[in-house]
Amino acid sequence: MLKVHSEPPKPTLSYTGPVFFALGFRPFFGAAGVSAVLLIVSWLAIWSGGIWKPSYYGFIGWHSHEMLFGYATAIIAGFLLTAVRNWTGVNTPLGTPLMALAALWLAGRLLPLFDHWIPGAVIAVADLSFLPAVAFAIQPALWQGKQKINRIFVPLLLLMSVANLLVHMEGLGLTQTAARGIDMMLYLVLFLVALIGGRVMPFFTQAVIPGYQAVRRQWVEIATVGGFALLVLLQLTSLPPAVTGLTATGLALVQMVRVAGWHNRQVWRTPVLWVLYAGMGWIIVGLLLTGLASWNLIAPSLAKHALTIGGIGVLTLGMMARVALGHTGRPLQPAKAVEVAFGLLNLGALVRVFGPLVAPGIYTFWVHLSGGIWMICFLIFSIYYLPILVKPRIDGKPG
Repeated sequence: MLKVHSEPPKPTLSYTGPVFFALGFRPFFGAAGVSAVLLIVSWLAIWSGGIWKPSYYGFIGWHSHEMLFGYATAIIAGFLLTAVRNWTGVNTPLGTPLMALAALWLAGRLLPLFDHWIPGAVIAVADLSFLPAVAFAIQPALWQGKQKINRIFVPLLLLMSVANLLVHMEGLGLTQTAARGIDMMLYLVLFLVALIGGRVMPFFTQAVIPGYQAVRRQWVEIATVGGFALLVLLQLTSLPPAVTGLTATGLALVQMVRVAGWHNRQVWRTPVLWVLYAGMGWIIVGLLLTGLASWNLIAPSLAKHALTIGGIGVLTLGMMARVALGHTGRPLQPAKAVEVAFGLLNLGALVRVFGPLVAPGIYTFWVHLSGGIWMICFLIFSIYYLPILVKPRIDGKPG
């Protein structure tokens, strides 16, 4: 069975620098929350023809790239830099090295905005450096840890770098591989999210519901790994879309069995738990819609937005909300406004995915409504969590 294992903690080093750089989740969750708002504000303005259109990635490419390689990678970095220290008891970068990682991420976001003055090669090198840097940052701790299965995150990050390279090769005018890179990254992010979900969701459920024992099936975990790996590989081939559709449909069925083994109806009483199950539900829906899209029954963009807004967006919002509370010593009870944001983001996904199916004549309205809901949700997150991220733990512990 593929699980991410925890290990007994080892002694940690003292840290006296800025609190914001005391542990990886602080700068990167803060960056993710703010960028989630700014990226969609900018995208809606670009899409509506109100401001400049980026040229390096292209019109649609900039939006896709920044949501996956900007927003999503910030959360991945913040989560792994924090979790790997917990799993192994070995320190990951903090202070100046963590600040440098955050600056590298920020450079990848800002340089393309000045693509008329900055050479494409500079943009590519800056952005391509981030994911390998994160892999390099967590590798020593993972290799010191006894649980070798945890080391899977290093090759996953490097594969994400390959996906990013495919995008930049088109940005530099060398190939026509950006769409492949974006789709490859989408399934890699979903793979990582599903992998982490399989570790934390059964554990969280058992912790909340006394006496409950989640069911984990080895064949389901193996099929999950194999299914996502196949989806990633298919993006590098020229096989008919139906092959991807069949794989996605089969993987959706496997995830139904997987999540059913963890689920207990009492999870819907706990906001920081039900939001994770809702996000996994959206991944299942998105995979099923990917199957329908492969047979031209719906637009592929609807399936992708089910996977991104619903799956990645809902899950990451819930995970950031929980991790930030837990790692600052606070009770795992988010503010009521944040709980509202959990529900609103699910509404935003519903609007974006199913609105165009119900009333295709007002497609622009659905896009703007969904984008507006997304911005409100992450603005709420930023308002409530940025003060938490810049303050010390309330229990006086390091981190």
